[in-house]
Amino acid sequence: MLRLLLVIVILFVSNGLSAIGVGDADYPHYPAWMYESRLNELDKSTIVKLDYNPKVQAYIDVYTIKRREHLSNIIGRADYYFPLFEEYLVKYDLPVELKYLAIVESALEPKAKSSSGAMGLWQFLYHASRMFDLKVDNYVDERCDPVKSTEAACRYLKYLHNNLNDWQLALAAYNGGIGVVQKAIERSGGKTNFWELQPYLPQAVQSYVPAFIAVNYVMNNYKRHDVKVNPAPLSFKEVDTVYIHQSLTFEQIHQASQTPLEVIEWLNPSYTKSYIPVTDKAVCVFLPKNGVIHFVRAEKNLKKAMPPVSRSLPVGDKSNRSSFVHVVSKGEFFHKIAIDNECRISDIMHWNNLPNRNLYIDQRLLVWRPVKKEKYFFVTKENHHEKPVLKMPRYYSCR
Repeated sequence: MLRLLLVIVILFVSNGLSAIGVGDADYPHYPAWMYESRLNELDKSTIVKLDYNPKVQAYIDVYTIKRREHLSNIIGRADYYFPLFEEYLVKYDLPVELKYLAIVESALEPKAKSSSGAMGLWQFLYHASRMFDLKVDNYVDERCDPVKSTEAACRYLKYLHNNLNDWQLALAAYNGGIGVVQKAIERSGGKTNFWELQPYLPQAVQSYVPAFIAVNYVMNNYKRHDVKVNPAPLSFKEVDTVYIHQSLTFEQIHQASQTPLEVIEWLNPSYTKSYIPVTDKAVCVFLPKNGVIHFVRAEKNLKKAMPPVSRSLPVGDKSNRSSFVHVVSKGEFFHKIAIDNECRISDIMHWNNLPNRNLYIDQRLLVWRPVKKEKYFFVTKENHHEKPVLKMPRYYSCR
């Protein structure tokens, strides 16, 4: 599900213990008191309490040791997204440090998609799109719109804090839903301190606040850990907007603006079919500043584009898929195998040169299934020795 996704964080924590292992000594690591001192300094400038404990340390180790390259990409993308986040957080009178929440949510990937269907930088579920007036249709998913989704996240965070009156609890509610936190308070006998409430919360929600605190630390101290920045395609200052008055394809905009297609896609992630529909109101398009100049000069010669027509993929298409061998078990049938692997019966028959649909137990089938990119992995006490796999919270919330 994320673009998902470009690389998204695997938060590998082992029962609240440090994630350091063999070979990790090559990277800077400091005594616990130093991490605590640095967080205490950050804590003085925010109303979001930034506690230090072994669970927070475990997530710090994930970013600064286990996932250093991943952190390099995040820092680079922050140069583009953070000025936008800060503008809206200030507008809604929210702590600016909440910008780090989007890193925990999506690793600053605008098309990030979770297994539960949450989308975008701030990971909104579909039903929340209507609650926050985010349009989702065949061509547009405004949950992936950096501007509109950021405003929606600010509105939701303000609502959560108004109800819970504590930022750590509001963050937990952003992940698991306000009902989950309120029920945990009831079961605990009225506790409202997050760390005391932790045992009453679902595992993923327990991990959420420590991860947020760790991100605050790493984004302010990555240089001390020798983490290099991998720059994003553009910084916030290098981007401008232009309004279009007729429907256009990304290809047309690419030609007119002399901007690489992948940059147009990255700057305008809410359009799902590389096509921007325009009806009664002009639509804002993001482009590099020099691309805006080229586009304005060429715009008058552009013809209105028709909506793209969906076409069936050729039988046996392997685009964006990887192969594996499926062993047929008792009671399995073609429809189930095709559904589980997001393909068609005709594809499976083509890949295996099958003359008919007859299956037998232990039959080996070559199947090509969609490539899944990494997503969040919250390690629990039960699975912390396993290889990281997708494990996202399924609690109902606005995400």
